[in-house]
Formats: sequence, structure tokens, C-alpha cells
Amino acid sequence: MMPGEEDLRELVIGSRWLTRALGVVRDSGLPDAWIGAGALRDLVWGERYGDGFDPTTVRDVDVVFFDPTRLTRDDDQEATALLARAWPQPPWEARNQAAVHTWYAAKFGGDPISPYRSVAEAIATWPEYATAVAVRLDSADRLEVCAPYGLTDLLGGIWRHNPARVDVAASRQRLARLRPTRRWPGVTVIEPG
Repeated sequence: MMPGEEDLRELVIGSRWLTRALGVVRDSGLPDAWIGAGALRDLVWGERYGDGFDPTTVRDVDVVFFDPTRLTRDDDQEATALLARAWPQPPWEARNQAAVHTWYAAKFGGDPISPYRSVAEAIATWPEYATAVAVRLDSADRLEVCAPYGLTDLLGGIWRHNPARVDVAASRQRLARLRPTRRWPGVTVIEPG
């Protein structure tokens, strides 16, 4: 168990909304499926550095899965619809990490990227270290954590650029758009660059 994992488990299991979402994802049949990024950050930072967690403010529930046999954007839309049929409330956004290389450059610019070999490899490229974390429930309702860089930034309320895929300019744009210290006053921003 990595440092901080028990604290993260308590926060996740303490949220009926996120626990229900995790159950929907597990029961969906999507292969190697996890919830990560913003929804998880919103829960942790809302509880630790803000006014509490409000599921109605979650912009999207990032569900990542890995299926190298289905590589079209239509497959992502079908996965998102599958989750919405099971529970319509959350703003689901399912993305097959095995297919990211087929659309990433067209959407974000730059050179084409190599195919990811796993969900963990994809998570390691997410824009901030605090959001490069995902969780899932196993068949026995135990929480599994995927955190390639650990949990220090997520649990410590640190917004820090992850240079693995996102450049400094894009990181600054995200920071200006999302303004984390307004939403979570106790969060510390380490300026990119």
C-alpha cells in the first residue's frame, strides 16, 4: 500500500455518490475500467481544502478503460451511453485509453503519440500529478488505486504540472481556466515552467 492510500480510501468510501459511480463502472463490463482525474480530485479537495464535496459541481466523470479491439470514437460514445443507461445522473465521459493515439494529435495538436500499453501508462500522462490518479472497485468491493506518481499532490492539495504529455503553455491555460485556489482555497499552486 502506498503512502496516503488509506486516507484516500476513507474519502472515497465515505462518498455514497462516488461509491455508487464506482459500482456502475465495475458492473458495466468495460475492460480494466477506472474513475479518475477531476471527479476524484473534486472529492478530495472539496473535503480537505474547500467547502465539502458537491457531486452537482462535477463537470465530468472520467472513466478510463482499456480495450485494444475497439479503437473508434464511436466506441467511446457507446461506453458513455452504457454508463448513462445504468445511472443517468453523472456526466459520464468514457475513453478507451487503447485508442487515444488515434485522435490525440487531431484534438490537441502536436505530433502523433504512441499507443498506450495500459491504463496506468495513460494515467501517468494526465495534466497534473494530483489528477494522475484513478480508483476502481474490485468484485469484492475493495478499492484499488492507480497512482503512478503517488498520492502526495492529490492528498496534499498541490496543483503541479505533469510534463509527461502537456506542455507549459497548455498547463497555464488549464490553470487560468480552472482557477483551483478559488474553488479550493487551501490548495497550493506550483506555477508551471
